Amino acid sequence: MQHIWTVPSARQMQSICARCRRTAIEVPAGVVDADEPVRNTARTGDSPVADHPKNDATPRHAASGSQRTAFVVSLICTAQFVLQLDFSIVNVALPSIQRELGMPAAELQWIVTGYALAFGSLLLAGGRLADLLGRRQVLALGLALFGIASLACGLAQWPIMLIIARIVQGAAGAMASPAALSLLTTTNAEGAARNRALAMWQATTAAGATAGIVAGGLLTQYLGWRAVFLINPPVIAIMLALVPRLPAAKGFGSRGTIDVRGALLVTTGIAALIFGLGSGQQHGFTAPDTLVTLALAVFLTTGFVFAEKRSAAPMLPLSILAEPARRAAIAAMLLIGAILAGYVYFASLYLQKVLGFSPVATGLALVPSTATVVLVSTLGTRRLLARFSIRGLLLAGLASMGAGQLWLAQITAGASYPAAVLPGLVLTAAGVGLALPAASIAITSGVRAGDQGLAGALFTTSQQTGAAVGLAILATAAAATSGHSSSLVDGYRLSFLIATGLAVLAAIIVALQLSSKPHRVETEHQHADGPPAAPTEAQLDTK
Repeated sequence: MQHIWTVPSARQMQSICARCRRTAIEVPAGVVDADEPVRNTARTGDSPVADHPKNDATPRHAASGSQRTAFVVSLICTAQFVLQLDFSIVNVALPSIQRELGMPAAELQWIVTGYALAFGSLLLAGGRLADLLGRRQVLALGLALFGIASLACGLAQWPIMLIIARIVQGAAGAMASPAALSLLTTTNAEGAARNRALAMWQATTAAGATAGIVAGGLLTQYLGWRAVFLINPPVIAIMLALVPRLPAAKGFGSRGTIDVRGALLVTTGIAALIFGLGSGQQHGFTAPDTLVTLALAVFLTTGFVFAEKRSAAPMLPLSILAEPARRAAIAAMLLIGAILAGYVYFASLYLQKVLGFSPVATGLALVPSTATVVLVSTLGTRRLLARFSIRGLLLAGLASMGAGQLWLAQITAGASYPAAVLPGLVLTAAGVGLALPAASIAITSGVRAGDQGLAGALFTTSQQTGAAVGLAILATAAAATSGHSSSLVDGYRLSFLIATGLAVLAAIIVALQLSSKPHRVETEHQHADGPPAAPTEAQLDTK
């Protein structure tokens, strides 16, 4: 058969070149589509276009992709900063709120407990909603609701109005936080880009917590307690105007349904646990209300596990917990959350009640620990991840946290801040800067795109639940010791010693579990909605 060769016309050549240019620059470097499975092509070398040295479109597109990624990370971290700020900013304002609104002590604690209860119990449901309905949409809805609730808090005229608005704030935060974290992970490919983004996320979380203490004192002292809430709506309005520029990720609602029964069981179970622990801290763990609530938490949580095993579309697919690496990271986060809540709480009490610091001075005294977390997370951890395993960084971080808590356990009534407190704060903060980004990578790596919101919610829920459980245990132990010896310092020292033991326990779990090889690794040809893959052995165990 005779082959007839023809020369393309000029118009045909232009069309071919246009298609080539579109193909070459369709996906920004370091940014992936939020609806596609995340693959680390930087390690495997799967992208010949990105690696081709003669592709003159790559430098321009890489710069554009970097700018887009920087915008996404900055906006999402700003949202996390505001949410974290509201955990601590209200604490300093509580005495002023109590005087102006005439709130009894039993109602006053609900300003803090109501927010934490709604936030912690609804995180898993919020993360699943983000996966099913669309992360950008759920983030926008959560931020809008958070801004409205903040306005209601600032304008509250009665205690019940303030308490309800705080509960709504917590529920809104439970929608926004996992949606934001899943947007962060799905728009940054596994590897250096995601490690850098998660390090920024953790640095922002630490900065928001300490900034809340300082800002709460300044705003309350000079503008009144309402300012700690009214500062949120203008910032939220700016973020909502920028949210449409985030990646438009479609939800997975067409391929999944909301597991209402599972959502109700896990939400009420976690709520009962947090409420029971708070009740035990205030009224004793042998009080009837406390025992009933904690028993209800165990019953509901057990029912949730059995319900998820039988559900055709579970809210929390138990297969996501099948890998030892992910289980170890979640267990470590529970213990790390307890250490974090305890050391900030008791360090603040020691500085104010023993050393006589003012609330503002206490916030400033905690700034070095925040600065340490920010610097270690953003400058140190992401570089160390390129040379060492996640297991190694987690163990190093836990060792530093344990050393810091052991240092703080040596405090005395006549000690000074520079010698007795500052080294312990910095050691603990350095460990946090190493451990939290490493744990977040272990929990979110290898998870399919359709479950990233759930993975982010698992990370945050484990930290929040650990904080609630840990603080209740540590505060109860400290109060019992202080009451027996009539010395506040004795109770604080015991709390730091228990926290040291928690760090050792977390290190043992990580050393044993992360030494196991993953049982499943997602293959290149696996469907996007197939079973979640574990972090690879190269990411977790060896370098």
